[in-house]
Amino acid sequence: MTHRILFVCLGNICRSPTAEGVFTRLAREAGLNVEIESAGTGGWHLGEPPDARAQAEAARRGYDIGALRAAQVRPADFGRFDLILAMDRSNLAALERMRPAGDETPVHLFLDYADSLRDEVPDPYYEGGFDLVFELIEDAARGLVAHLEARG
Repeated sequence: MTHRILFVCLGNICRSPTAEGVFTRLAREAGLNVEIESAGTGGWHLGEPPDARAQAEAARRGYDIGALRAAQVRPADFGRFDLILAMDRSNLAALERMRPAGDETPVHLFLDYADSLRDEVPDPYYEGGFDLVFELIEDAARGLVAHLEARG
């Protein structure tokens, strides 16, 4: 079975490309068949690579996300993916507003799969904290892999 998952944040240059890179590697290491993408609810950074700070933190941890390019969520994505995961409540609400009528694609917060007491991945674009963001994303990615393995 192929799992098609879309990770979503605001501009698709910090949190969601990090989640795409981390989860893709962990899922493949676990032997899961996945198709993973990331996108932003806003289109400010279309076509841009991930933020240099996100790339640096990824590299420090052994991931390469430099080839990813920012995209924007489209209503058609709801039909393309089995699961859409938002980094925070604001993006979750934006996704629900753009959901096509009658669509039942599951849309959840990514940290629903983490052991963390947090429910949102903070946006490091202005405040920094890329190390914390990475820790939260790795935790949630491990939890999502375990969830998918349990489903078979």
